Amino acid sequence: MIVRTTDEITDTERDVTSADGSWRSKRIVLAGDGVGFSFHETTLAPGSVNEFHYANHVEAVWLIEGDGILTDLDRGEVHRLRPGTMYLLDGHERHRVEPVTQMRMLCVFNPPVTGREVHDENGVYPLSVPPTEGVSELEGVGADA
Repeated sequence: MIVRTTDEITDTERDVTSADGSWRSKRIVLAGDGVGFSFHETTLAPGSVNEFHYANHVEAVWLIEGDGILTDLDRGEVHRLRPGTMYLLDGHERHRVEPVTQMRMLCVFNPPVTGREVHDENGVYPLSVPPTEGVSELEGVGADA
């Protein structure tokens, strides 16, 4: 059994903020936990513009606080986001999230992220293989939401 609190994660290597301060991600469950998914609490700053593309991961997002706009950049579809809204990126859609107010969301990634990924120039996380017992985390991989 794993029990963690966001207080324990705050200001550790599991608490990652973007270089421009537009988002903060607290990585509660990661690939190294060995459960087949990762689970994050992510906060987006109001007025920020956040473009992502998880070409190697499926992501489910549950909005628990705030309001914003989600744009599917592949189809041009626009969706209003408010508490209680879930969106699932099951087709690896390129997307943009624009918070009107601070947004707090819970996110699940499959396959799990290691917590040390960096978005590339297209907003994509590389596909990382979780470390096996006795092998350290992938080296040279940085941290990003």
